[in-house]
Amino acid sequence: MTEASTSSTVTTATGVTPERLANLRVWNLGLTGLHAIQAVLILILSGSFAIAITANFPEGPPGTRLGTPETLFDVRVGIAVAVFLALAALDHLVTATVARPTYETDLARGINRFRWVEYSFSATIMVLLIGAYSGITDITAIVAVIGANVGMILFGWLQERMNPPGRTTTTMMPFWFGTLVGITPWIAIFINLFGAGEVPGFVYGILVVQAAFFFSFGLNQWLQYREVGRWADYAYGEKVYLVLSLGAKSALAWQIYSGSLAT
Repeated sequence: MTEASTSSTVTTATGVTPERLANLRVWNLGLTGLHAIQAVLILILSGSFAIAITANFPEGPPGTRLGTPETLFDVRVGIAVAVFLALAALDHLVTATVARPTYETDLARGINRFRWVEYSFSATIMVLLIGAYSGITDITAIVAVIGANVGMILFGWLQERMNPPGRTTTTMMPFWFGTLVGITPWIAIFINLFGAGEVPGFVYGILVVQAAFFFSFGLNQWLQYREVGRWADYAYGEKVYLVLSLGAKSALAWQIYSGSLAT
């Protein structure tokens, strides 16, 4: 059972003290600036490279397809990268300012709903970009990837919701359900990448680095709920989420920039 401090009516998550909350506010303000600066730099420095989103609708008897996929629209990659960085900056700014009381109350309850909402958008854009660079550009596949990634993140939210501070038992069921759902887009990415005849080297670099970050987020939550070492402290796990978020987004932004956006 998670060690917790208890008042007459409220059980507070371990490590969520006024001093630690003040420190997290400083971190959130700092990460606001770091994400925002990178978003602006990507917009300024990026070229006009775009990826076409396609459709290959059925035509004729069941199982037949059009010969050539048609382009539905183009996605400017530089703008997409700037958007996921800007969403992270907005999340950190909100939690450090106007929504600070709600954010800190949630942390005391062992949950951070702002994290999961932001990840639902920013991390999904990131996975879509990684998928696009491995050749997953069909609109139906994109819809499936969005559903799987958002589902994984919402299971992470449910994991926190079902395991409040002061609990007598811990369930990992949402965690494992989320892992099962969230790994499916990565399986599709690996299938496409290794089935391709030739892929630029930087795409393999993106896959390796981002897969490592992807599994690190899950590992962080597993360590929290298995109370391993410093992860028995909920506030410590929250800070690790902040570091991982910055690392994953920054790495992907500049890997994509160096590989295809540099003018």
